[in-house]
Amino acid sequence: MTTLPRPGLTLTADDARRIALRAQGFLGAPDRRAGVRGVLRHLGAVQLDTISVLARSHELVPYARLGAVGRTTVEAAYWRDAHAFEYWSHAACLLPVEEWPHFAFRRRAYRSRPHWNHELPDGAYDQVVKQLRAEGSLTATELGGAKKTNDWWDWSGTKVAVERALMYGEVVCVERRGWKRVYDLAERAIPQSLLHDELDDTECLRRLVRLAGESLGVGTRADIADYHRLKGEQVDAVIADSGLVPVEVEGWGKPAWADPAALAAPPRGRHRTTLLSPFDSLIWERARTERIFGFTHRLEAYVPKPKRVYGYFAMPVLAGGRLVGRVDPAREGRTLVARQVTLDGPKAVPAVAQALLEAATWVNCTDVRVERVEAPGLRESLTRELARVLA
Repeated sequence: MTTLPRPGLTLTADDARRIALRAQGFLGAPDRRAGVRGVLRHLGAVQLDTISVLARSHELVPYARLGAVGRTTVEAAYWRDAHAFEYWSHAACLLPVEEWPHFAFRRRAYRSRPHWNHELPDGAYDQVVKQLRAEGSLTATELGGAKKTNDWWDWSGTKVAVERALMYGEVVCVERRGWKRVYDLAERAIPQSLLHDELDDTECLRRLVRLAGESLGVGTRADIADYHRLKGEQVDAVIADSGLVPVEVEGWGKPAWADPAALAAPPRGRHRTTLLSPFDSLIWERARTERIFGFTHRLEAYVPKPKRVYGYFAMPVLAGGRLVGRVDPAREGRTLVARQVTLDGPKAVPAVAQALLEAATWVNCTDVRVERVEAPGLRESLTRELARVLA
């Protein structure tokens, strides 16, 4: 049994919340000079997802921290000059390219994996690698076909092979084109100085635990493990040597660890007011979100419509360092439609109106329409505030 070191510092729950906000880039002036690449490096991982309402999640993440950065600028920042690679972290994520060596442990695990959901046809793997070497970057369709039927899970042999090569690290996704992965050989896409699997599992895990702690500011064992989807025992094996320091957080009831740099100075500065993607790393772990913000968050896109409470893609509203409501958005032409709005109370109205206006501006909408407010008595207040800020 691992003996945990005694916490050296006790934080209030409010301390922990502000430390987490600063670590995630929501407290203090944003680093606009570093831009989108700085956000990716700071967070360590930006989750990808197919759903696009206002924009795709990997676009919403830098928007929430930097404001109205151009969407083409976001895409270029991720993919140009081999700055990032896509791999399995918290989920399918964009990762800073300098972290390629630290995912060697996961590539090795995939190579030794005995069972897969899809059978790999004989010769398909070698054919994919040969074709990429000869022709350069290609989609699965260009390689010979992504699916055998219209069913999303019914992959062709080519798709199985190229995805297996991506997991093994022989192939890399170098961009998304119409949301299709564009594949190329890792030997061309990853800088030579980083293209190795020399680090052992312990060194890889120690680095990822440290990165998770820095990106969270402060977190429990489960928080830290979830960030890059490590196993609890993997965290236990390296956390004592990770550079994170044990702390106690009032009300958490569980051991926690913090980034020592986060403890060196109290978090101060301006709070962001913004809509958050449900896949934003500030809130992607439900238990942590409830513990830090007292806010229950669940993506309902895959919940049957009659059973949804907050809407298909309800986006939490962050203001003043708190989660003050939710907006389920849509677009109709140049109108941003708030199909359903949930407010924490009357004080949340100005923040929600501001968040809606800024999001509308970002996606080139000129008007905002509110369809439903969970508290009907606040609908008039929200509509009036929107009219004021739009004037």
